[in-house]
Parts: sequence; C-alpha cells; structure tokens
Amino acid sequence: MRFASSSLLFFLIAATLFVAAPLSAQQSPDSFRWVDFHSAKDQNVVAWVKRSLEPEKWTAIREIGVEYDAALVVTTLRANPQSPPSADTFTVWNLSLTSHVVAPLLQGVNLRLLDWMLLADGAPRELGALYDNCNECAASTFLTAFHYDLPHHMWTGRWMRGTQAVPIWNTNPSEGVDLTQVYAVLSEPNGRQLVGTWNHFDYGAEKKPEDIIYRYDLDPFSGLERTQMLMGKEAEAMKQRLCGAPSVAPELARGQDSALCQQSLKPRLARKPVTTPPANNHGRSVPPGARR
Repeated sequence: MRFASSSLLFFLIAATLFVAAPLSAQQSPDSFRWVDFHSAKDQNVVAWVKRSLEPEKWTAIREIGVEYDAALVVTTLRANPQSPPSADTFTVWNLSLTSHVVAPLLQGVNLRLLDWMLLADGAPRELGALYDNCNECAASTFLTAFHYDLPHHMWTGRWMRGTQAVPIWNTNPSEGVDLTQVYAVLSEPNGRQLVGTWNHFDYGAEKKPEDIIYRYDLDPFSGLERTQMLMGKEAEAMKQRLCGAPSVAPELARGQDSALCQQSLKPRLARKPVTTPPANNHGRSVPPGARR
C-alpha cells in the first residue's frame, strides 16, 4: 500500500518524510549528482524511477543519486499510516536509466549516509553508509560504501555478504562475556582509506581474553575487496591505529574512549633532562667573573 496517490503528494513525501545525514558534495565524483525533487529538469528522472519501482513495495523515495546510466535509489517502507517514522525500513536499489531493470542492494533500518570515502588510488570516491539490522531490538550496525561499477554499468555495495556488510557494532553480546568494541575509518599516508575493527572478548575467570581484529580495504593491485583477520604484529599495530584515531567524525570512529583503548595506547616517552655532571667535572669550575 502506498500513501502517495498523486504526484504532488509523492514529491512532498519524498522531500520531507526523512532528513538524510549531511552529505559531502565537494568530494563526490564529478559524474555524480543528487536528484533535486523540486527541480523541473529532474522530473523525468523521478518519473522514470517511480515507474521502474512500481512493482516493488515502498512508501516513499528518500534519495536518488545518478551517475552515468544508473541511479542509486533509497526507498522507505512504512507498515501502516499510524506507524512512527522510526519504525520504517529502507531499501537501497540499483536502477538502470536505460532500461527498467531494478535490483535491491541491501535492506535494513536507520540508514545514515556518510562522507565520500577514497578506497582506491586514482579512483572516484565512494559513498559511505551505516545501517542497522532491526528496530526496537539489540541491533547490530554495519558499514558499507556504494560505488558505480563502470564495467557492469551498475551501483553496488562494498564487502557485502548477503544483507550484511562490515559489522562494526554489536549491542547483543553473548551472556557472560564482557565485549569491548573499537572501529574506525583510517587513512593511509597516500590518502587511501580502510576500515579497521577490534572486538575484545573478556570471559572472566573461565578463559583468557580473546581479540578479533579485522582490516577491510581494496587490494591496491587488483582492486578487489579484501577482508583480512590480523594476527601478531599486524594486529598490535592495528590496535594502536584504532585507539589513536581522531574523533573529528564520530560516525566514522567509535570506542576510542574505552578503558581498553586507554590501556592499549603506548605512552610517549618524554625526554628527561640530564642532571648528572660530566665525567671530567671535579667540582672546581666557577662561574665567569667570580673571584678565585
């Protein structure tokens, strides 16, 4: 069931039903643009998207992003007119602008569109996003990035395994386990970005604590997505990077204020002043101009 029974109402719902997180248009690819629902020049795109999605279940269109011949579309679904907006679910679609081919990329709740991420050298930036897997529950939060796949002329998400991308936060740990979580989007010296996660499981007196540390990025040679579980020195180095991540973008880093991070950060050794006299000092020196 749809609430939009007329074009005017459809546009009003799409424009005002939800407020997206701030988007950084300055770093978006030159070939990408967000559709303006109020602009006359974009009405043909809006009409094409609406017609293509006609067989699907949705209540309102939240966003339409266009790059070349494909649209990245976000729709929301409300169970009934009395349901609160916080209970809405969302679907992100890849939609062809040269045919009516539509494919869902992911579904969930509480979608937050983030800044544009640089995942590969010399490649366009990709749109980061956070989302949860359920409402009114102990939700898990996932991170992905949407990019235009040029060879296949379509949008797709990064590190997807079914409907789940990078798991960065879990609010429902196993009973009897004290879980500490840290994650961050980190930048390499050349500006290329990656995602790091650290889950520390404290089992109390039952057994030793366990650390699970992952790195998510793109292989710099093949461009393929990588999911690496880190061990040894690589894991220790990632702990330091995660705990030292800046807090300028809270949605891109979390857990740095945990006691685990504070204990894990290596203290910087301050240079101590030299207070011992030189080896040839016999206590006979006098200040300049002093009487002998």
